[in-house]
Amino acid sequence: MKNTKPAAANVVSLKQILNLIPLGMIHRISNETEIGKMARTFSVVSHLTAMLFAQLSRSIGLNDVCDWLRLKAPVLARFGVTPPSRNGLSHANKERDALFAEKLFWSVLGHLQHTCPSFATGKKGKGLLRRFKVRIHAVDSTVMQLVANCMDWAKHRRRKAAAKMHLRLDLHSFLPSFAIVDTAGEHDNKRAREVCAGILPGEVVVFDKAYVDFAHLADLDQREVSWVTRAKDNMKYRVVKNLAKDNATIVKDQRIALKDKHHGMILRRVEAWVEVDGQMRLMAFITNNFDWSGQTVCDLYRRRWDIEVFFKQVKQSLKLGSFLGHSANAVKWQVYTALIVYVLLRFMAHLAEWGHSFTRLFAVMRSIVWERICVLALLKSYGTASGRFRVLGSLNQAWLPGFAPSTS
Repeated sequence: MKNTKPAAANVVSLKQILNLIPLGMIHRISNETEIGKMARTFSVVSHLTAMLFAQLSRSIGLNDVCDWLRLKAPVLARFGVTPPSRNGLSHANKERDALFAEKLFWSVLGHLQHTCPSFATGKKGKGLLRRFKVRIHAVDSTVMQLVANCMDWAKHRRRKAAAKMHLRLDLHSFLPSFAIVDTAGEHDNKRAREVCAGILPGEVVVFDKAYVDFAHLADLDQREVSWVTRAKDNMKYRVVKNLAKDNATIVKDQRIALKDKHHGMILRRVEAWVEVDGQMRLMAFITNNFDWSGQTVCDLYRRRWDIEVFFKQVKQSLKLGSFLGHSANAVKWQVYTALIVYVLLRFMAHLAEWGHSFTRLFAVMRSIVWERICVLALLKSYGTASGRFRVLGSLNQAWLPGFAPSTS
């Protein structure tokens, strides 16, 4: 720590975080979703506070959340929050529509982006993101394993249950721009149209080959959206024209036409040498853009790995490894409150010009959740290492093998 002592605050850090969510927004959305009618002694605000605290504290279960909040009842009473009972919190997660948490997440994100436009645009960074003046989106999904009690709605395999979150990430701001939480039994390409529906003409989207649906890719092309993905091994095509290769790592750069039911669809196929597990291997990419260089196509796909870093941050820091309830509604409550906490912490880090990783940010916030410390002052004064670090992190293992950033 630096010698500068952070200023004291009138309220605990948990309340300072909650103050970023307008109270009127909570009441408005609770009326829209009609969950306010179900609230008597345990208000919607108290319910939301309990779920956000569960994320910040990484509580191990319902008893942990409720016992901890009950011990802090005098502190919570000062800002109108009632500690829940175990059964009360469990029942609220099961019966109160999780659409409230979903709508609140998007409303909070929009509010913070409107309040601070630089938070919405993010830092352009270096290299590829600086070269592109349009938004670049990454699309992917992550599986969250569930217990056997969820078999009735989330059966994934014969003896396993799982939920899946499909997400579109804005790579400039490193903030979600679309999310769906559903069961893991459905193939990713069934959700491709929904996840990409909000992408505007001229923008770029990058996704894994699990999302490849050629009818959807043709629709993106008609909407003037550029896309990059991996080519499937069983893709049937014929070469229309061989294009010029721009460097030695590019083996083939071709204009191709698909066969079978997608007969006549014209794409670009780029085949390049990539280092995987210490060995060079050929990887093939497809895109609808013929203006980029072959290396740019490879670089764009490399940026897709940033969404894996996002999932890693959220699942390792916040509480998405185990769940407080077994119903589909309870799981959605927990996922969307995790995303709310992520956005709130990222916003505070942006205001304080936080120079360290998100993991370290979460550790600091977790340790001071009941302290009367000015959070922004603390984050501005915090640090034991010189230099600047991106909040999204830059661990070497976070990069797709063969696509690690150059150190030169």
